[in-house]
Amino acid sequence: MKRFHGAGPAAAGGGANAADGVMPGRPGGFALGGADSAADAEKRRGVRRMKALAAGLLLAVALVYALAKWAQAAGAGGWAAYVAAAAEAGMVGALADWFAVTALFKRPMGLPIPHTAIIPTKKDQLGRQLGDFVGENFLSPEVVRLRLRSVGIGSRLAAWLADPAHADRVTAELATALRGALTVLRDTDVQAVVGETVTRRAEAAEVAPGIGAALERIVADGGHRRVVDLVCARARDWLVLHGDSVAAAVTGGAPGWTPRFVDRKVGERVHKELLRFVTEMRDMPDHPARGAVDRFLADFAHDLQADDDTRARVERLKSELLGRGEVQDVIASAWSAVRGMIVAAAEDEHSELRRRTRESVLSLGTRMTADDRLRAKVDGWLEDAAVYVVTTYQNEITALITDTVASWDAEHTSRKIEAHIGRDLQFIRINGTVVGALAGLCIYAASRLLGA
Repeated sequence: MKRFHGAGPAAAGGGANAADGVMPGRPGGFALGGADSAADAEKRRGVRRMKALAAGLLLAVALVYALAKWAQAAGAGGWAAYVAAAAEAGMVGALADWFAVTALFKRPMGLPIPHTAIIPTKKDQLGRQLGDFVGENFLSPEVVRLRLRSVGIGSRLAAWLADPAHADRVTAELATALRGALTVLRDTDVQAVVGETVTRRAEAAEVAPGIGAALERIVADGGHRRVVDLVCARARDWLVLHGDSVAAAVTGGAPGWTPRFVDRKVGERVHKELLRFVTEMRDMPDHPARGAVDRFLADFAHDLQADDDTRARVERLKSELLGRGEVQDVIASAWSAVRGMIVAAAEDEHSELRRRTRESVLSLGTRMTADDRLRAKVDGWLEDAAVYVVTTYQNEITALITDTVASWDAEHTSRKIEAHIGRDLQFIRINGTVVGALAGLCIYAASRLLGA
């Protein structure tokens, strides 16, 4: 009987294969690793106890059978035959179920019987079938849509986002993610991309018509007059403070044969007339010079849009400006300024960026709670996204199952599986013994009854 017991399902224990793969799971869950966990050891002890119980029951039935046969031979009465029949059938049931349970994990008594050691020999096939089963029954678009629709993600998400505490959490997580993304990006790479993008877009687009249209609207609305007022005011202030500079400039440009006092008089006169002209232009909205400026700007705006020569000149000027290193440095450095502002706003809990983000999250949650159509749209987007993922990557997901199972060591896999389900399988042996005995008793009783 010891040999029979040892040939049953693999006993607990045994060293782990160092080459086994590792599939981390929940505490106490199925995992293939080099060493057994405490949960695995406890499961193995449970399997050993159940195996001992099943084997003990078989020994008890065999002992009952031997005693019943002895009593029958000694003329104890008809009851001994019934007991012997029940015990005999119980032994047959126990042996048959022992064979079935053992065949799952190893070859019974080491004999090369066909269709035994199913898990070690067909591990890869089982992995493929498991992957196909998951793909067909869990990753189909219909199943995914039905499951997501029954969950009601839109309603749950709306209620979750409408909670101020959750909105704060979302805002904080978004700020953290934003800071992390900006930290990972290298400034030199981003600056190069920004500079190239801005330059390429600027070179591809003709700017003259747009500038002309904008200037035309500004002149039509009188928006340029404030600029003219500012220029006139500043020019007058400069002339008041630098009258000597104007006089010196006129004197320096005078011929050498003119008397000095005449040059000074001319310089003073020129300064006085310039000051009068600028003052009148500043104080008189209808000054002829202002009208000339209006006409010049209007004509220039028209030429920017309609005159080919003017437009070509503007494009050449644009290309020259974009080609200058100073302009490229300004374009590239814009990223550093923007990045600094975003990081500072993301880190500041009271910044306008985080405040508006929080308000937007709360507003979205409130709108989704009250708007059935919006919730339906969100549900539809999530369903479409999930269906796209499972249909596009179904083969990769099922291949993950298949390849993972294929990477497991066959012997160690059998031991692990037995540790997790072996205790329940031993109940099959116990049930087989009990059911076999009852069936044998019924069959023997029926045969005696029919024979009588």
